[in-house]
Amino acid sequence: WLFTDLIAAFHGSDHRVRPGLREVAAVIRRHGELMVDHFGEENRAMRELRKHVSWYLKGYPVGGEARRTLALVDSLADLNAKLASLDLDSPYPGEAAEGQRGRAGSPKEPHLPDGWLESPYLAESERATVAAAELGISGG
Repeated sequence: WLFTDLIAAFHGSDHRVRPGLREVAAVIRRHGELMVDHFGEENRAMRELRKHVSWYLKGYPVGGEARRTLALVDSLADLNAKLASLDLDSPYPGEAAEGQRGRAGSPKEPHLPDGWLESPYLAESERATVAAAELGISGG
């Protein structure tokens, strides 16, 4: 719905999509399916999806237990069962769903490895270390 809202805004419309929980659950499900396709491994995909569940459900009255169990899913079947147990007729929660998602505190101070800024050039061993570190967080 974000992209629908952006397209509307770019065309001068103030129309905004306000999805009910049924629509949000469908997007969570689709996100899970796409992640399984991407990772090729259902368990890993579900572990990655868990990071996004609280953002999707922000403001919706699903309860702490449902949030906790959704944050522990390990398969698409488990995800589908947990989503089906929600009150999918819940409407868009309005103001409760608005606002910042993610870290809201003060900015974190960056920490660089010792000597990082002493030279603009990397030795071959350093280049390999950086490449390996990037693979671990970027998915390749």
